[in-house]
Amino acid sequence: MYHIYLVEDEEHLRGLLAAYLEKEGWQVRSFADGTSARSAIAERPDLWVLDIMLPGVDGYQLMREIKADQPTQPVIFISARDADIDRIIGLELGSDDYLAKPFLPRELVIRTRKLLERVYSGHHAGALPASQERRTKLNLASYLIDEQARTVTDEQGAKLELTSKEFELLLYLVNHHGQVLEREQVLTAVWGMDYFGTDRVVDDLVRRLRRKLPDLRLETVYGYGYRMVKA
Repeated sequence: MYHIYLVEDEEHLRGLLAAYLEKEGWQVRSFADGTSARSAIAERPDLWVLDIMLPGVDGYQLMREIKADQPTQPVIFISARDADIDRIIGLELGSDDYLAKPFLPRELVIRTRKLLERVYSGHHAGALPASQERRTKLNLASYLIDEQARTVTDEQGAKLELTSKEFELLLYLVNHHGQVLEREQVLTAVWGMDYFGTDRVVDDLVRRLRRKLPDLRLETVYGYGYRMVKA
């Protein structure tokens, strides 16, 4: 069973969203403000749903603290302000999805399900097939990538902190090494079919990945996209 932590200060909306999420069989814990939610960060639920405008600690600060504790922690941002700047800041901080109010509760359910499936790849459904177990760890350049644990370590064994989106981009590139991938392909694979926004977020995510993993041989195919080349 997935554990979802919902942070929303509007009482009616909080109850409505929690009810819809619980109907899917997920366990939901709700918070009315960022301060109370902050005390639960160390519990590391499977996914956070955060409102941006919160009393006390706002969603941005809460997001920073969640990512500081666990960089790959999946987060969906929601906001009453349908502004590009909110979406951009959320993505910069490592959010996996963004919903602008008003939205249908069913849309949150659909996005939540897709994000859980994409991030956990059936880890909650039991043991992986033997063929997948053999592929949970792979070497690339000077890095060891553990797909199941969602971690990357360097030659000295030091863990490199990647956000959930950065790790998903890395896996997608690795699994398609040698192929030239269009930005639109990467956008769909990492953000999902429902993402609404510019494909330039792909370039930003690639820059961040290159900065954190400088030994990767990730080529830019100008005017088209990217290609991962094994060292």
